[in-house]
Amino acid sequence: MSGSIYGNIFKISTWGESHGKALGVVIDGCPAGVELSEADIQTDLDRRKPGTSKYTTQRSEGDSVEILSGVFEGKTTGTPISLVIFNKDQRSKDYSEISKIFRPGHADFGFESKYGFRDYRGGGRSSGRETVARVAAGAVARKVLLYLGIEIIAYTRAIGKIEIDYNNFNIDERFNNPFVMPDSEAAMKVEKILEDAMSRKDSVGGIVQCEVSGVKPGIGEPVFDKLDSSLAKAVLSIGAVKGVEFGRGFDAALLNGSDNNDCLFYDESKKVHKYSNNSGGILGGISDGDKIVFRAAFKPTPSIATPQKTVSSSGENVEVEIKGRHDPIVAARAVVVVEAMTAITLLDLILLNMCSRVEYVKNYYENL
Repeated sequence: MSGSIYGNIFKISTWGESHGKALGVVIDGCPAGVELSEADIQTDLDRRKPGTSKYTTQRSEGDSVEILSGVFEGKTTGTPISLVIFNKDQRSKDYSEISKIFRPGHADFGFESKYGFRDYRGGGRSSGRETVARVAAGAVARKVLLYLGIEIIAYTRAIGKIEIDYNNFNIDERFNNPFVMPDSEAAMKVEKILEDAMSRKDSVGGIVQCEVSGVKPGIGEPVFDKLDSSLAKAVLSIGAVKGVEFGRGFDAALLNGSDNNDCLFYDESKKVHKYSNNSGGILGGISDGDKIVFRAAFKPTPSIATPQKTVSSSGENVEVEIKGRHDPIVAARAVVVVEAMTAITLLDLILLNMCSRVEYVKNYYENL
């Protein structure tokens, strides 16, 4: 299987299956000298792990990370960093009944069409559990970005038809409710719609918003590796994401150019600013120095116990009720996954940018 490696300079290779022995990631290209411990990575893994509330899968996984290589005396060595997370609570028998059935909304049919067989235990590589390796790698990238003064914050903007009210916005509130919403009133409303969905053995979709501050202008390659297209690819690679928009996004199609353009001005120190941020901090595929803002739309969890029509691999029309332990909503636990893919992509493009001018190369070489 190709497609499990991502990045150019800061490059990650993830491995493992939902119900295999372990999952992990090898990171190549991380600069030496970054202070890094398992506790640094564990903080983000704890935000993603299952079983933290009744609104997440009750699979009991500690998601404890082990650093196998690339760190010595608390600092990265510049060599490949290998991280592993062992699975503790596999229940492969939960999936035995659907081994010959293609689950609606899942990658079962696609995998069997491509490879001729599939790992039906939770979806194997197509399972949401695969993202544990991304979060581990993202925590490492985030550590490097903090050295540069770059901060990435994501949160759940909407669940179902309930959207946060920015008049009630409090970013610290996102860790006070199981939905990672920075609006306590919206979170209380979401509880009701999720309780209703769960009583009907159904699930709900949501929208995650990500905001990045501290990125200087000039990051991103202007053709195929645009900053926004690279971020979109990274976020769309998260299994449940079905759409990504930047700044005003699709609403920009309803505006006139005079309304959508972000006009510029100099401050007292002759630094360029914008009067608005409809661009979402990216123009021409390159960061413009403003806050980077984008949103990702997550589909409802496809694993539901409601009877659904489908087909079997033996050519029969059948009905399936998916059993096991599943999230009634994906978006909330995926907030940290969005942050991770953003961190990995940004760091990679920043490292690429170091060779965009001959003076950058000269300054580096003269300081060896």
